[in-house]
Formats: sequence, structure tokens, C-alpha cells
Amino acid sequence: MISKRDLFLASVGQTSPLPLALDVAHAEGVYIHSTDGKQFLDLNSGISVSSLGHRHPKVIEAIQTQLGKYMHTMVYGEHLQSPQIEFAQLLLSKLDPTFQSVYFVMTGTETVELAIKLARRHSGRTKIFSCRNAYHGSTLAAESLRSDIDFTMHFQPSMPGVEHLDFNSFDDLNKIDAHTAAVIMEPVQAEAGVKPPNDDYLKAVRKKCSEHSVLFVLDEIQTGFGRTGKLFAHQKYGVVPDILLIGKSMGGGMPIGACVSSKEIMSCITKNPALGHITTFGGHPVCASAAHANLSVLLEENIIDEVLEKELFIHDNLQHELISEIRSSGLMMAVELSRKKYLKHVVNHTIEQGALIDYFLFNRKSFRLAPPLIISKNEIKRACGILMKAMDFAQKQYAH
Repeated sequence: MISKRDLFLASVGQTSPLPLALDVAHAEGVYIHSTDGKQFLDLNSGISVSSLGHRHPKVIEAIQTQLGKYMHTMVYGEHLQSPQIEFAQLLLSKLDPTFQSVYFVMTGTETVELAIKLARRHSGRTKIFSCRNAYHGSTLAAESLRSDIDFTMHFQPSMPGVEHLDFNSFDDLNKIDAHTAAVIMEPVQAEAGVKPPNDDYLKAVRKKCSEHSVLFVLDEIQTGFGRTGKLFAHQKYGVVPDILLIGKSMGGGMPIGACVSSKEIMSCITKNPALGHITTFGGHPVCASAAHANLSVLLEENIIDEVLEKELFIHDNLQHELISEIRSSGLMMAVELSRKKYLKHVVNHTIEQGALIDYFLFNRKSFRLAPPLIISKNEIKRACGILMKAMDFAQKQYAH
């Protein structure tokens, strides 16, 4: 009989030659269970998606309620759908008053595509700055923002007009000028191995963009919805972008994303030309209902308020001689090892011992920690124990 793994490899499109291929039976809270009876402590949250854990009961209830009413009825933007309106109203009430309009899409990548359109249309310019070692998605325009030519060269020609800044370089901000349409960056660089902004760096970016009427776009697809210890990272670091990009944990496990901006900027896709951006399933009512429940839980319970405390708790409890540095902003963390040769052993052994961690795209010495925000201190202690045993194991591989 052909195994499920073989069927998976034969019939499902692959993203890499060696997928983890964990055979998932079910997931609940901070745990994922495999079909062979193993339990895994999820320290990835599906790359910062499952911030409330898996299958949060209030998210499930919202999904079930909406399923009893309607699902897709018409391409986004044509029908009045209460889940979209109610979520947009709740979200906007927690943001700066300059944010007045929410445009719903399906994925974080699509928010980046829309932001590029808005920036070009609003400014009449084409030059866009992004940061080196940033990742903004996998569609062609989003990938054009990447700096790693070893990857992008295989899909050339990329979108023209993209230039790069070094994140946290104040000198590089002088490149931003009156020919620039937008600066697109993450408030905390994720795939570079969790690099928070230096003091006042984001404020300096905001100032430079304002001086030249350049749109400041913050990609909060990973940092949003409590991950850094505030509802959004830009609130933590004291800046207000012109366009806010959100996704990942927004839907409580359901696929949804959004661009948030002013009515003036968002109107650029409403007329001249009309239908400037069309998305069939954007703001799907089931996903929007899940997003509303997800945000409501974050606001009504003490989850975000405990993030910084849990961040410190991990720093205090995860100590090993192989660790050269732990970089973090809330529960978005990178554990850097003294030598990159240890990394694969730590990741593999951690998974073998029942906890899920992962790599970064642009940092070969660090592993990712982004547990569900609901993780308890006892679960953190257990996770740290597993990680330190994995580091002991890695160290022994090179003892002689």
C-alpha cells in the first residue's frame, strides 16, 4: 500500500525537497498531535499565525455561527456583509484616527501587492525602498522587494524600481527622496532573525517619509495582534504609518489579510480606474467572523498584557553555553547559537523530543521561537527544558 507520505509527495505541490511532513491528526491549544500518537508543543504558531493557540473555542463558535448564515455571495466589495463591517469598526477603534478604511484580502502577500499599487497611484512615482534581508511574500512584486539576488535571479525580470536600505541605518535614510513612492518595511525584521528597531529609528523613517511626501508602509503581518506586547508593533515603537499591512494571526487560524489606511489613500483603487484591485474571496465572511472573534479575545482577556512578562520569563529560563544571544520583541524571538553547525542538530532534536521550532530565511545561526501567546509559564519551562537538552545533544556531536 502506498503511504500517505508518498501520496503527499506525489500529488501535493512541494515548497522544498525535504518537507517536515508531520502527519497531523488534530491540534488544540498549544499542542499539535500526529497520527502516530505523538504530541508536539507548538513553539512556531504556524509562523506566528496561531496566537490564540489552535482552535480557540470563541473563534470556532464565531465560525460555526457564520456558517449557519452564509459563506461567499459575491466578489469582495459588492455586497454588504456584516462580518466585514463589524470587524473593520472594531479594528479601526483601536488604531490612530488617521486609519479610516480597511481593505480585506486573503493573504499577507496580497496586502503587499495592494500597498505597491496604492503607493504608485497615490504618488505618481515608481521608486520603492525596502530593507535588505526582509521578506514580504512570494508573489512576483512582493518578492521583488527582496535583496537576496541568489533567490530572485531565478525569477527575473523582477518588478523595476526597487532599491534597498539597511535596516537600522540612519545614514541610508538619506536615499529617500522626492522620487520615492513608498518605503515598505517591517517594524521588527523577522526572517533576518528578529531584529528590533534601534531607538527612534522608525521615528526617523517616518520623519524622512513625511519630508518628501513618501508613503510609509509598515508590514505588520508577523508583528500584529499582540505578538510584540502591544496590539501592533508600531504602537510599541511610537510611530504611525500611512499604510498598515496585517495578516497571519488576524484570522485566528483562518486565511485573511488587510490593508489599513486613510480614506484618501484607499480611494486610489476606487476610481480612475475603478476596480483598481479586485479580490474574489477577500474578507470572506467566515474568515472575517473568525478575525472579529480573535481580536475580541485579545482585547477582552489579559493575553497581550502578559506577553512582555512571558518574554522575560523565556530569557530567564533559556540559558545555555551554546547561546550567544536571544533577540526578541515580545514573543517574537530568535535564539542565536555560537556556531551555525549546531543549528540543524538543535532543530531536529527539539522536534524529536516533542517541540516544534523552525529556521529563519536569512539567518543561519538562529532558530525561531514564536509560541502561541496563550502559552503558560509551566509550558514555557517545559519548552526551555527541551531546548536546552537539544543544545546538550548538539554540543555532544562535536565533543571530539
